[in-house]
Amino acid sequence: MHTDATRAGVPLGRRRFLALSAGGAIAGAAALSGCAMQVSSGVSGSGETVTVMVNSGDILPEQVQQAQKALGIKIALVKYDITKLIAMLTSGSPPDLVRGVGAVDLPFFAARDVAENLDPYFARSSVLKLDDLDPVNDLWRYDGRTQGKGPRYGMAKDFSQDSMYWYNTAAFDKGGLDYPSETEPVTYEEWLDDAKRLVQRKSGQTTVFGGSFNGLTRATLLATMTASAGGSLFSDDFSRVDFTTPEARKALTWYVDYAKTKVGPSLIQPDPNGWDGPTYQAGRMAMSNSGYWMGGMIYPDKKLAQVSRLAPAPLFAGGRRISACQGGTGLWMPRGAKNKDAAWRVFEWFFGEEPAKARASGGWGIPSLKSLRSLMPAQEDYQKRVLRVQEEELKHFSVVSFTPYSRADAIDALFNQIAPAAMNGQISVDTLAGRLNSAINEQLKRGKEQVG
Repeated sequence: MHTDATRAGVPLGRRRFLALSAGGAIAGAAALSGCAMQVSSGVSGSGETVTVMVNSGDILPEQVQQAQKALGIKIALVKYDITKLIAMLTSGSPPDLVRGVGAVDLPFFAARDVAENLDPYFARSSVLKLDDLDPVNDLWRYDGRTQGKGPRYGMAKDFSQDSMYWYNTAAFDKGGLDYPSETEPVTYEEWLDDAKRLVQRKSGQTTVFGGSFNGLTRATLLATMTASAGGSLFSDDFSRVDFTTPEARKALTWYVDYAKTKVGPSLIQPDPNGWDGPTYQAGRMAMSNSGYWMGGMIYPDKKLAQVSRLAPAPLFAGGRRISACQGGTGLWMPRGAKNKDAAWRVFEWFFGEEPAKARASGGWGIPSLKSLRSLMPAQEDYQKRVLRVQEEELKHFSVVSFTPYSRADAIDALFNQIAPAAMNGQISVDTLAGRLNSAINEQLKRGKEQVG
């Protein structure tokens, strides 16, 4: 699977470039224009510059200063931009470290041979020890065929089991509903029944959402739900999807029903805030399908924190208890990086030292090193309860593998075009399944041809 064609500094061929751009979804000409800037200084010893491509907030300005002081390494931040990243990879001048969402980005970049195998670095690290890595880091492994096995290409900075959901006890009290169990998952069917009873409407408008269940991407949501129903959305070699299998159809039917009932935000009833956080904070959402990480947003508001609880991921009646991570955001190192040793030192610092400790204690995610779990917020009774539920749920974690032949946002773009017709009742779920199969499989076929 791995060739030497993309050894450090050797530019990628045009075929590989197109493969990177999600089947030509990014205009080749624009990406190949002047944004392929030279980044790393290539100087050895301290005083090196490591270029890190991240979103704003991933690495804070004070952490950049901290790194300079603690490591003697200057971090140059570049705003994450997929078009720019592909241009830099193509020209042989990539950043030294790049943000990625382990659940969906890793197979894509590893299959295209542009990510550095970090096994040799982990083997000699005294900061990031293999027996201390949480299993979520398996999202960053790929053996040339399947995610979750083989060499490590990156690491999660923290994570959540993203099918878990927060709920507001005040909303349940108002609706006269029993609270969900802290240990036994509700079924998806029960979750939707609760949402129908919790939703509040006024003159045809939804004023309080009964619940939101959209996953991090529709692609990962439906892959995870299909796994919970006992099947797989992808074929064994990940080159096709099939929404007509009984398990995938069950997941798709549920999600279309969820949208049709208008109990929560969806493609046909968007959340005016764009995402669950502010809506839940404002008391306008009774349940939010956001994992543990949203505690970082909930805890500072004492009043909200006292009525907020975390519940296990739902399952389908008769299905399997699956509690996957649909994110696992972290960093990976391009094979063409010029400053690998200095980049690895920044990697160790980011994932195992000060920044990792600060993230763990804020409640913004479960640390991806087991040794940092003791830092998770547990001062207040409500935090202790959340932690208890979360620790129990960790026993049910599993990796739901994703296709290397497309990016999740490219699959979502197709889903977002095709699905509203079914959500509006204009086409049947079976028609929707057929249309999704042909559109997404065409995209996966192009991706597979490009990977070779």
